[in-house]
Amino acid sequence: MSEDNLTRRRMLQLTGSAAAVGLAGCAGAPTNDGQSQVAAPQTTTEAAEEGHSDEESGHSEEEEEEEGHGHEEEEHGHDEAVGAPTDTAEVKMVTNDSGYHFEPHVVRVNVGGTVTFHNESGTHSATAYHPDNDQPQLVPDGAASWDSGILSEEGATFEHTFETEGVYHYYCIPHEALGMISTVIVGEPDAHGQPALENMPSDKPEKVQSKLKELNEMVNKALGHEH
Repeated sequence: MSEDNLTRRRMLQLTGSAAAVGLAGCAGAPTNDGQSQVAAPQTTTEAAEEGHSDEESGHSEEEEEEEGHGHEEEEHGHDEAVGAPTDTAEVKMVTNDSGYHFEPHVVRVNVGGTVTFHNESGTHSATAYHPDNDQPQLVPDGAASWDSGILSEEGATFEHTFETEGVYHYYCIPHEALGMISTVIVGEPDAHGQPALENMPSDKPEKVQSKLKELNEMVNKALGHEH
């Protein structure tokens, strides 16, 4: 073989090697738009993260709805209906986790009707807002006063018969300042001229005045005298 043929064969080999190296280099280079094979997995991850965020948002809305429903139930719990007058009524005196209460807040009896107070738990009294008890008059004019005294024994009772038609506010001596106040309506009184509805004692704490206003609203509603 001549020296020229050897030289040409050598050149062809070198050229082929260079071409192979060039192709290999092109296979590893990025595309013109800079996209990579991990783009799709990144999009999937981002979508998953967005989905998780939506779930969190939905959970918050559920919590808000539940809170709103709870608030509505709480308000509804204070909407206590007052029925027609009866010959007798019973009131429970209660101490529980939510405080100190007469239950129900307002009872209604006929003239000459009797209310019996039951001490369910704690230490309480049922005492009229009457001058004889060193209190402002929040009972009808000429009405008799009453005071159960302190009842400490569970199951203890006290009863009072109401001979004068009208509206009577009464309280618990140990817990008046905490809002333990309630009302008896006797007969079918005219809401006008009732000391209980018209005389707000200015020297009483705000908690007491607030409770009396709440009771007055219930009484006016029961008597058909809503403003």
